[in-house]
Amino acid sequence: MATDIIIHDEKDNVGVVVIEKITPKQDCSCWIMENDKTVNIQSEDEIPLGHKIAMSDLNEGDTIIKYGHDIGKVVKLIKKGEHVHVHNVKTKKW
Repeated sequence: MATDIIIHDEKDNVGVVVIEKITPKQDCSCWIMENDKTVNIQSEDEIPLGHKIAMSDLNEGDTIIKYGHDIGKVVKLIKKGEHVHVHNVKTKKW
């Protein structure tokens, strides 16, 4: 099965879309680079290439982990499979 999403670190709670786009209700194959493991997720939204998808439910105030590092905080509830971007995540610097 082809890879649709890459997850860099086992601790990451988001993955990165590596195909042109993911459509709603698409069954996606996710490759975890750290341990060469594959997991699956069903998308809830259309998500373009290079954007993030939530790998689990994320509540307001939760930390987004990508590459095993804190990249921001959730400012609006994000359900597993939803698009993670500037509309629901902000940097902690401002």
